[in-house]
Amino acid sequence: MSTGHGRRRGKKHEEHEEHENHERWLVSAFDMMTLLFVLFVVLFAMSKVDEQKFAALAKGMSEAFGGPITVQPGPTPEGSVLDGLPGAIDIASAIPLDPTVQQAQIDQAAAAAALERAERIAAEAKAAYDELAAARDRIEAALAAAGYAGAARYEIDERGLVVHIVADQVLFDAEEAVLRPEGRAILSAVAPTLAGLPNQLGVEGHANHLPVTRGGPWPSNWELSATRATTVVRYLAGDGVPEGRLTATGYSSTRPLVPESDPTALSVNRRVDVVVLSDASAEANALLPGIDAAPKGVLE
Repeated sequence: MSTGHGRRRGKKHEEHEEHENHERWLVSAFDMMTLLFVLFVVLFAMSKVDEQKFAALAKGMSEAFGGPITVQPGPTPEGSVLDGLPGAIDIASAIPLDPTVQQAQIDQAAAAAALERAERIAAEAKAAYDELAAARDRIEAALAAAGYAGAARYEIDERGLVVHIVADQVLFDAEEAVLRPEGRAILSAVAPTLAGLPNQLGVEGHANHLPVTRGGPWPSNWELSATRATTVVRYLAGDGVPEGRLTATGYSSTRPLVPESDPTALSVNRRVDVVVLSDASAEANALLPGIDAAPKGVLE
């Protein structure tokens, strides 16, 4: 017998799986349709021509090119846009597109620029030559005043003014690098002129093709030619030529003035050259030998 009310047993809830939403694809479909709609609206907006802007563009092109501009409307609904334009406008005829004419203009401009550059370089070369020729005349006058007229030979090449002084029996005795009295007098005569020039000065020692005496003081003509060049540099520096403008180089027998077959080769090729270096541009210096070789009346 039950003395109390029996406790009501609660109904047990059954657990079900989560319900799957089978209509989810509709959301994506509506999104896609919305995007397509927006795309078509944008394309439609882009296809519409702003009549005022088009007319302003055509007018500006007509004024810029100074002639009519013809635009043929196509069979499209937008052809009415061109109705309000002032007259026919021919874009193709307004712009000079002839490649022959353009190339001729380019060639003409290039030729004018090349001519101007050539004239400028020629004027620079002529000015440099005149300065070197004036230095040559002063050096020759100084040698003549010292009683050594004709002791040097001159040429103006792409480096500048080259003063060839024969070393044999003038500057040095055979296989010697000690200045002779005549050599000291010649260098003392030209030193004031060289000191007054603004140019750099290169002193070059040269030997003839005969080898030095075996067992002598010089291993080869290289040492002999280089020592003779440095001897001249030291003497010029002692006579007032700034040392910073002087350089000395020995060339042995590698740069003869005349070939070995020449009767004067032994004496002429044994020499010391004093080079008054041109300070003009390389293009102008390349013209100096031609100016020096030209008849003097042509340059007047």
